[in-house]
Amino acid sequence: MDISFTFLSLASSVALLLWGTHMVQKSVEQAFGPRLRDLLGTALKTRVHAFLAGIGVTALLQSSTATGLMVAGFTAAGVVELVPALAVMLGANVGTTLVVQLLSFDISALAPALILVGVIMARRRGAGTVRELGPALIGLGLMLVALRHMIEIFTPFEDAPGLRLVMGAVATSPLIALIIGALLTWIAHSSVAIVLLAMSLAVKGVVPPEAGFALVIGANIGSALNPVIEGSNALDPASRRMPFGNLFNRLVGGALALLAIEPMTRAMVWLQPDSGRAIADFHTLFNVVMALAFLPFLSFYAALLKRLFPDKVNESDPARTLYLSSAALEMPVVAIGNAAREALRLADILETMLHDVKLALQGGRGEPVAEASQLDDVMDRLNSAIKAYLLAIPRSALTEADDRRIAEILAFATNMEQAGDVIDASMLALAAKRLKRGLTLSPEGNQELDAIFGRVIMNLRAAAALFVNDDPRAAHMLAAEKAVFRDIETKATEDHMERLRAGQSGTAEAAGLHLEVVRDLKRINAHLISGTAYPVLERGTALLANRVINSNLKE
Repeated sequence: MDISFTFLSLASSVALLLWGTHMVQKSVEQAFGPRLRDLLGTALKTRVHAFLAGIGVTALLQSSTATGLMVAGFTAAGVVELVPALAVMLGANVGTTLVVQLLSFDISALAPALILVGVIMARRRGAGTVRELGPALIGLGLMLVALRHMIEIFTPFEDAPGLRLVMGAVATSPLIALIIGALLTWIAHSSVAIVLLAMSLAVKGVVPPEAGFALVIGANIGSALNPVIEGSNALDPASRRMPFGNLFNRLVGGALALLAIEPMTRAMVWLQPDSGRAIADFHTLFNVVMALAFLPFLSFYAALLKRLFPDKVNESDPARTLYLSSAALEMPVVAIGNAAREALRLADILETMLHDVKLALQGGRGEPVAEASQLDDVMDRLNSAIKAYLLAIPRSALTEADDRRIAEILAFATNMEQAGDVIDASMLALAAKRLKRGLTLSPEGNQELDAIFGRVIMNLRAAAALFVNDDPRAAHMLAAEKAVFRDIETKATEDHMERLRAGQSGTAEAAGLHLEVVRDLKRINAHLISGTAYPVLERGTALLANRVINSNLKE
């Protein structure tokens, strides 16, 4: 067996280790993803709670990057301040050390049992948490197999001149070891795998403990590079605060640890003679010390980051997406949440368009017409961006619940855009016609339109809330509004005919314009119901009996 085959075997073991880590993360994400996200959302109130939540969530996901993407979504939405977000990342860095501690013990004998039980769980019929957690046990078993294989690979080559020569640079220069550790972690997207690799090298004496500690320091720095490179929005400096804040934390800690690596190595080896366990303990100690050092000063640190990365003046393209981070595509539960937040912006834009067209129909100025027309273009571009983003999520990583939520987001976004098209294609033309011909609606007609516009806006807000909370009772109430608007249209027609006969409506042309507006508002209301209420009711097989699909298509 030559040295080239040894490195090939080592590469395959590292690949197996990475794949096992990936399986654990994706399995836990599918089983508990939304609940972990909710846990973070409720825990981000104080820095201590946020720190503990970061430890817990990352210990399950085995990915500080995934935890960071969740928190980045909250901070981008303005729901969470920077201080608790940074506290979560400190906790996430500690959380990644827990599985390393577990695997630092020789529990490789459990690998066959873990893989067997995992396969049995994964092959269970139907969906459920037990079935979704099966791949996590398989992944953990594969990680144990990979670690055992790496140790066995190096056993015949402990004194091989070629291997010693290749590892010589790492052994003699902690700085080179640090750089190698950072680069490998950045490439592998897993600090856990690189720390475990360092443990295997140290256990077989391929690298001394000092070089192993330097590899660990590099792995901690490398894990902070990925969010900076992939997750920062170059158009928004404020989005860089959390990833750069975590990177600065790693760099400061890494520099100090590298300066004191010789006395630390002597102390760690004296406390723990086993090289593998010593590296695992150093990995944990490094992250705990950094957390304790930074946690009390996060307010000052956050203020400094805000000065370095100030809020951007809101002068950019209004159609620019705010939440569609490409880095989040690797974690579907985060990406889907991002798309949902972006879709909610469509509801806000639609409400602004309704206010604009109401002013144009009842006022004497034409500016609202131009503004509403521009906003329709914004809605079209946002809807296209949301669809493209959802299509970019890897299909293999999606659960049945994920597919359902994606369908709901697409239905919501499409119907919001179509409601905007009603305003742009019909109502704005009516407003322009009124202004051009100097038509004046009767006081009674204006009063009716005030009430109907108010009801549509109320239903729009209810639809946005339903899109978030998925409440079947709210869905029933919103769906019932379709019959209400049918009655409103009928009554408006009868009232206008009555006013025409009584000579109170000014002109027949103004009366006709009034009725067209009412019909358009009814169409908009139908889109609100189709985009939110019907998906909820269909899922529970509780769709109202009086829904007529063909009439909806005509509307």
